Amino acid sequence: MVAGRPNKFDIMINFSHFRQDLLASVVVFLVALPLCLGIALASGTPPLSGLIAGIVGGLVTGVISASNKSVSGPAAGLAAIVLGMVTSLGSLELLYAAVVVAGVLQLVMGALRMGVLSNYVPSNVIKGLLVAIGLLLIFKQIPHAFGYDADAEGDFSYKQADGRTTLSELWYMWSNISYTAICISVGSLLILFGWAKTPLSKITWLPASLVVVVLGTVGHYVLRFVSPDLLLAANHLVQVPNVRQLSVSDIVHIPKLTDFLNQKVFLAGGMLALVASLETLLNVDAVDRIDPHHQITPTNRELFAQGFGNVFSGLFGGIPVTSVIVRSSANINAGAATKLSAILHGLFLLLGLLFLVPVLNLIPLSALAAVLIYTGLKLANPETFRSVYREGWKQFVPFAATVLGIFFTDLLIGVLIGLFVSFVFLIYNNLVNPFKITRDQLHIGDVINIELPSQVSFLNRQAIKNTLTQMPDYSKVNIDATNCSFIDHDVLEYIIDFHNNIAPGRHIFFNMVGFKKYYDFEEKSS
Repeated sequence: MVAGRPNKFDIMINFSHFRQDLLASVVVFLVALPLCLGIALASGTPPLSGLIAGIVGGLVTGVISASNKSVSGPAAGLAAIVLGMVTSLGSLELLYAAVVVAGVLQLVMGALRMGVLSNYVPSNVIKGLLVAIGLLLIFKQIPHAFGYDADAEGDFSYKQADGRTTLSELWYMWSNISYTAICISVGSLLILFGWAKTPLSKITWLPASLVVVVLGTVGHYVLRFVSPDLLLAANHLVQVPNVRQLSVSDIVHIPKLTDFLNQKVFLAGGMLALVASLETLLNVDAVDRIDPHHQITPTNRELFAQGFGNVFSGLFGGIPVTSVIVRSSANINAGAATKLSAILHGLFLLLGLLFLVPVLNLIPLSALAAVLIYTGLKLANPETFRSVYREGWKQFVPFAATVLGIFFTDLLIGVLIGLFVSFVFLIYNNLVNPFKITRDQLHIGDVINIELPSQVSFLNRQAIKNTLTQMPDYSKVNIDATNCSFIDHDVLEYIIDFHNNIAPGRHIFFNMVGFKKYYDFEEKSS
């Protein structure tokens, strides 16, 4: 399928790798569960709003999407925006109406084929995004691995709601660590890193991440019979609300038709559509890069999938849905083969919410922290730093700016910082060295060759002017536009002026080659 074109809107599901996808989906489900709850709390919405978004991300977006590895759900990158909207709109119903509007706008964006926007993001910025998310996972999950769970799961902001930061939290956690949590997380990490060396690794359909969560949960449960004093408190375990104790009105906040007549709802929906779409396109591109099979996701089709997802999420009282790199990375690491894994994870969220709350609330956060730290180390691979550095500082600086920007602000601002730095380098390259200069030794003497690039914009004018002005008198110069598809009028005008007036006065043999007829210029030579 061609990237970016939703040419066949089929929703066919491949069951040929069912066992592999089933087990991977359980891992994603376990990882997504606390993240959905945490992101909802960070967004200023009820925990169930996050779970509804996660369910819709699997059962609606997952079915329509053509990506085999991307997993959708509530995104930490939107938490601050949603929190601000809850305050400005004044009610949850208006927020959910804005989510529906955002979904409709995403459907329009998909129809207009705006998925190509991701093609204009440099690869070093995408690599920076992956590394930054990896670092955030590591630093945010270390306190949970030590049994310090003051900051909610799903909070990826550097400045936390409690006034602390991602880095200062590493200091405060020493005041209240749990040795039981440390044993669970360290044991889980040892299994994850040593899994490849065990005979069990030959069971290709059994993901190590699922094993460590099960062992951590069972091991902790056994403690209540062996040594109750070592049991973790409830705040160190997954905490899913029991929907059986809630009324329908407490669970579902369906927006009213009159809510869609509010102008603030449309403005909020427009902002959500723009930010959620950009975040989705960036994440899908990043997922395609770490996908072992390097599938190219049709981006316009993905906008349709996210649009339908947000329409349903808003209608049922859920927060915005996007493609999420954390769950997608866990999906890939767990060995998912098709999009069935993403769909099943949504189904498990629904079934777990309805029937498995007591069991789910036995899972230690420290076991899940180990899985996420392992995922973070995979994303923030030191080899990525080395490979980008070897490409030169013009590639490394935008990459580093993206990493630092995302880590210390949020995903969207960090990417914009990376794009800005990349743009600065683009302008710098055009101003300083927009063309190739060589010197050939011929029988008529040294000849200076100036080869123009494919695009010569107004940004190149000063560099070209400086170069031609510095040509020595009595020199022989060839300026070659053979590979040019465009030359800015002001630049062309200066080259012609130099050819007709300046070069003859300085006895410069100035030969113009390859200037096309559509430049309205007849090729000449002195």
